[in-house]
Amino acid sequence: MNEIHDENKIHSVSQSGFFNRLQDYLGEFVYGGIDGSVTTFAVVAGAVGASLDSSIIIILGFANLFADGFSMSVGSYLSSKSERDNFKKHQKIEYWEIENIPEAEKEEVRQIYREKGFEGELLEQVVDVITSDKDRWVDVMMKDELAMMETNKSPFAMGAVTFVSFILVGLIPLIIYVWDYIYGFEGNLFFSTCVLTSLGFIVVGFLKTYVTETSILKGIIETLVLGAIAAAVAYYVGDILESIITK
Repeated sequence: MNEIHDENKIHSVSQSGFFNRLQDYLGEFVYGGIDGSVTTFAVVAGAVGASLDSSIIIILGFANLFADGFSMSVGSYLSSKSERDNFKKHQKIEYWEIENIPEAEKEEVRQIYREKGFEGELLEQVVDVITSDKDRWVDVMMKDELAMMETNKSPFAMGAVTFVSFILVGLIPLIIYVWDYIYGFEGNLFFSTCVLTSLGFIVVGFLKTYVTETSILKGIIETLVLGAIAAAVAYYVGDILESIITK
């Protein structure tokens, strides 16, 4: 019985760790999803405004979906990697300074904690404790002097999550058109797409509130409004260009 209990406990802990890791990348998923849905919906709206055929809308939509999704994921990867590389570079500099100019670095620690309100013997005790361990010392310098925090997120995972969410959520505005192309659809294609995409915006807006820690209603409304504005602009640009070009 004890063995079963231990196995269940280990399984529970591993599951908890898995979900915690997923939560770490929720921000990338949300912003990738918002970008994917808004840009694809804007492409569809612009094509509808230009009175393009459904097959053309599908081609433009998927071309935009994968090209923009890949571009955004590469941008996320490179940005995260640059941030990590920059952190490592400054961390090495701090280790070098501790090794070669320890007194100057110790004075910097003293100044940092003096500004925090420490003074006298207590200040010296704090400085001694911090500088007695090089890793702790560097950690303090990175956080308090340079205002830099190390992230445990993988740049590759950030790029991958961004790409997957961009594609998954960005597919929503195209689903009705793909369905119509394969099976046929009775009803207004664009109106149905607007309804389906709005539901996608609501879900993504809801998830965004967990990242930004804001009101659920505010997060949903912001996402809906931004999506609607982007679609309206694209629609009328497509409509105006179509009327000019086809004259």
